[in-house]
This record gives sequence, C-alpha cells and structure tokens, in this order.
Amino acid sequence: MRIAKRIIGGTLLLLAYLSMAEGRTSVKEEIYGKLPDGTPVSLYIMSEGPFEARVTNYGGYLVSMRAPDRTGKSEEVLLGFDDFDGYYNNTTHKGAAFLGPVVGRYANRIAGGKFTLDGKEYSLAINNGPNAIHGGPHGFHTQLWKGKLIPKGVELTYLSRDGEEGYPGNLSVTVRYTLSRGALTLDYSATTDQHTILNLTNHTYFNLNGEGRGNVLNHYMTIHASRFTWADSYLVPTGELKSVEGTPLDFRRATRIGDRIDSDYEQLRVAGGYDQNWVLDSGGKKLAEAAEVYEPNSGRVLRMLTDQPGVQFYTGNFFDGTLKGRGGVVYQRRAGLCLETQHFPDSPHHPEFPSTELRPGERFHTTTVFSFSTR
Repeated sequence: MRIAKRIIGGTLLLLAYLSMAEGRTSVKEEIYGKLPDGTPVSLYIMSEGPFEARVTNYGGYLVSMRAPDRTGKSEEVLLGFDDFDGYYNNTTHKGAAFLGPVVGRYANRIAGGKFTLDGKEYSLAINNGPNAIHGGPHGFHTQLWKGKLIPKGVELTYLSRDGEEGYPGNLSVTVRYTLSRGALTLDYSATTDQHTILNLTNHTYFNLNGEGRGNVLNHYMTIHASRFTWADSYLVPTGELKSVEGTPLDFRRATRIGDRIDSDYEQLRVAGGYDQNWVLDSGGKKLAEAAEVYEPNSGRVLRMLTDQPGVQFYTGNFFDGTLKGRGGVVYQRRAGLCLETQHFPDSPHHPEFPSTELRPGERFHTTTVFSFSTR
C-alpha cells in the first residue's frame, strides 16, 4: 500500500492516493472532485488486465466499466459523464439521470408516497407522478459515502439518519464493489435500530456495443423469469403476477430487444418500452444467473447473477436527446439498458410480495454480480 500527500483547497490529504493489489486486481484511490463546501470526493479505480471499473463515493456511482470485445479491444460499456460535475449536477430526481448510483432507501416506486409500519403511517417525498421513487430527491444517490480500499475493490458505508426522506430508523448501509476474473460484484448489507423498509439496487446503464454507439435494440436478452408484476399506468404493481407466456416480456430464450419493444401490448405502451419487474424463477433464495445480454457486433456477453427475487429491466425509454454524457455524446432514447436487481416495487402495500421490512437485530444482505465475457 502506498500513501501520497496532496493539498486540495489548502487542506493536506494524507489518503488522497492509495493503491492495493491482491492477485491480479489492483485498486487505487484518487481525488475525483469537490462538493460546493470544499469536501473532497474520491474515485476508486479497480483494474484487472483489460477490465477496469471506477466507483465514486458520491452516491456510490459506478462511473465506468471497461471490458474487451471479441478482438481483445477494451472499451467503455456504461453510460456516464466525463467528470464529477456531471454526476453532481444530475442528482435531483426531476430530470435525474441515475447513471450508475446506489439507489435507496427504497429502489423503484411506492404508491402514494406512503406506507404503514406497526400502525404508524410514514410519508415520503412525491417525486414520480403521485408516487415516491428511488428513495426520494435526496436519496442515497445524492449522499457522500465513506470509502476505503479493500482487496480487489472498495467498501462504501453510509449512515441514513432516522427520518431521512421520511424513512424510520437509523440505517447503517455498506456496499462493496469488487472486481475479479472479469466480474464486478456488488455486495450490499444493512442494519437498523428501528423497524423500517429497505430495497437497494444499482442503476447502471449498459451498452455492450460501446458507450455512445447507438442504442441497445440489437442486444439479445435472456431473463430467467416466467412471470412479471403487472403494473398500472404509473408503473406501480397491482399485485397480480402475470405469466410471460405469449407476451413480448417472454425472454426465457435469447431474443433481440428491438424485435418486440414497440409491440401493441399494454405494459409496453404504458412504459414506452421495457420497464417492468420480472419475478425471477430462482425466487431470491440463492445467488443464481438471472439474465444474460449478448451484443453480436462486439461479441460481448454480460451475465447477471443475483440472490434478489426480482429485476427491473429498463431500456432508457425516457432519454429524449437532452442529456449529454461522456465525450459530449447525446443520449437518445434507448441508448442503454438497466438490470436493477431488487425486491418488487411497492412491496409495502402488497403483503403477498417478498417482504422488504427490516427490524432491529436483523441484517439485510444481498449480492449481485455482473460478469463480462465474449463469444
């Protein structure tokens, strides 16, 4: 481990640069930028041969992932911004980009922005039509986490105070990003001192053809799910679990995303494309492969494993050409796809869904793996 001294804004930072190596993965920490009050923000760079992942402790954003194509050429496969300012200036939910952050306390939607625990009703910020989404406008994606280097990656920690964004309990959250053998693992854990609800995910946009190279309609998707949660016009589940059989949401066999995305099917019309929660066949009981994405031009393959019961497959339907990303590239509709591993949206209103409640003395833990290869 090396320690470097750096002066930023007149402040001597003894831990501005660290590096650690274990096996083939090297990890280093650099200064990424500063908050308006001068607080430094860190960037953690994990490198393993042709693979490289970059994470910042602001919002827990995965800001970059480089992976080789079938010729061995390593390229950026995530949508993102050039620098810290890009992420900081796109973090309020009205128009928020959500290009790669940790999302919480509650990923996805809660109907009416209200839920009840132990007979007490809690009110959340309404930031998606009449509903709450992604933890509110000041959710985890806007917070500065504490970061430290660990073997093969970085550990981020954050204390969400009782009442933050309307949620009860002091919640201690840890997210670990590690890179090994071409696989990026996200390991989440949390504890609370009060009965609360929790649903964490990562909201990264992938384009396996290379960032800025068109849309994702030519990607081939497989999702190991026989059912999905039927949603209303606000994309909130009604409680009904529907079979994918005979619908454009059937990805049990590899299917080109563009083949059916504009079908005259109610769920696609409401969402403007794919933006639904699939009920994974694995049931969230163990870490298992849940989805695979294949891009034939580059030969890149992304396999996603998770122990969560659901995944929100989203195709960037709301990109409208106003957002400029890395290198000034304008993100048009369907420029990237998300695989948001999660419990189901609006679970607090559906006791038949897997529970998102967390109590004192319990430990929340879940793992998602994004594994890259070629064919």
